[in-house]
Amino acid sequence: MTSIPIDLKNKALETPNINAAVVCPNEESVLLAVIEAKEINLINPILIGKKSLIEKTANQVNLEINSYNIIEINNEQEAATVACKLAHEDKVKIIIKGNLHTDILMRYYLKKEFNLIVGRRLSHIWHMTAQKLNKPLFITDGALNVLPRVEIKLQILKNAVDFCNKLNIFKPKVAILSGTEDPIDSMPSSIEAQKVMELANKENVDALVHGPLAFDNAISEEAAKIKNIKNEVAGKADILLVPNLETGNSLSKIMVYFMDACAAGIVVGGKVPVVVPSRADSKISKLSSIMAAVVAAQN
Repeated sequence: MTSIPIDLKNKALETPNINAAVVCPNEESVLLAVIEAKEINLINPILIGKKSLIEKTANQVNLEINSYNIIEINNEQEAATVACKLAHEDKVKIIIKGNLHTDILMRYYLKKEFNLIVGRRLSHIWHMTAQKLNKPLFITDGALNVLPRVEIKLQILKNAVDFCNKLNIFKPKVAILSGTEDPIDSMPSSIEAQKVMELANKENVDALVHGPLAFDNAISEEAAKIKNIKNEVAGKADILLVPNLETGNSLSKIMVYFMDACAAGIVVGGKVPVVVPSRADSKISKLSSIMAAVVAAQN
């Protein structure tokens, strides 16, 4: 059964009651997750959207929200604007997406007037936990960057390493995924993986980085041993840097639906982290994502 990742919960609770902008929270599982996060003193939510819709959603799941701070907004675009403005003014430390498309929220997040882009590429990280895993597995990027170039992949890698550091995972092992452990011209992702590894080593990224590696060689010591793959990452990866969005998206959802994994996903790299859950995500996944954002917001 899916459960809250204990590493995220414990680390998040080190900085209780941070202000969170919740954009269009008129969606049941989002509102339930936000209220639970409030009840355990994780966040102080500011609900932004049409008040009548928020109250209707709360009534449908028997929630009492009369004491909550609600900013009345008539449409999604205005709600996204208000959330980004609050982040710009340092009035909130995280943004949580509710019942609106991710594209709308991120379009406003990227606007220069809010100054939320701080010099690094925005990227998405999945923090995955499951009973069959003996540690969290981080997958990036499976939701934001569709087909990133080598230089962008390096920035995505750095974002993931920074997030691991905040969870006290230092010098994480990064596997740059492809369909093979050898760079071959017929598989462009394998050539790019080698280039990313070389760049990471050149820039002294504080991680153990190797690529290309196929998925089995990255996470199974037995598979790596059988194939005689000998490096510090093979079979022990903490971070899986995927070649494209489709791979990361599919891999995370396969783990959720076939392994009953808990997927906590956040956008990092900007001034404040953003929780961008899918409508199909469970309440536990959404609550875990809020915890991940709180951790990412910690100094």
